[in-house]
Amino acid sequence: MPLLINPDEDLYRLGNPDMDSTHAEFITLVNVLSQVTGDDFCKGFDELVAHTQGHFDREKEMMTASDFPALNEHVGEHNRVLADLHQLQRRVQRGNLMMAKAFVKEQIPGWFHLHATTMDSALANHIKGR
Repeated sequence: MPLLINPDEDLYRLGNPDMDSTHAEFITLVNVLSQVTGDDFCKGFDELVAHTQGHFDREKEMMTASDFPALNEHVGEHNRVLADLHQLQRRVQRGNLMMAKAFVKEQIPGWFHLHATTMDSALANHIKGR
């Protein structure tokens, strides 16, 4: 199975056990989702949306608890991605999988790489320094 996101990349391990575990789960979901079709894709996409919501909720809690200075920017990025996922989820629920499949394969890997190595890395470093 070709991986969209390499789970062994050290740059996705940020030294925060909760974030690292959540990122590993996210990577697995994306990689599996990129390989399935039909009902398996529909179910997997719902799992991805639910996981991502929980992922972002936990990060927001960490940002709030640690007085993270870039909270608004980080949460704004989360909200943008969730809006995209929810819009695509409605399409998937109507049986239109094409755009969601393209999003998983073509958009999520690059977005995750950039987000994890910039915004999430800054959050992990901020928490370590507190």
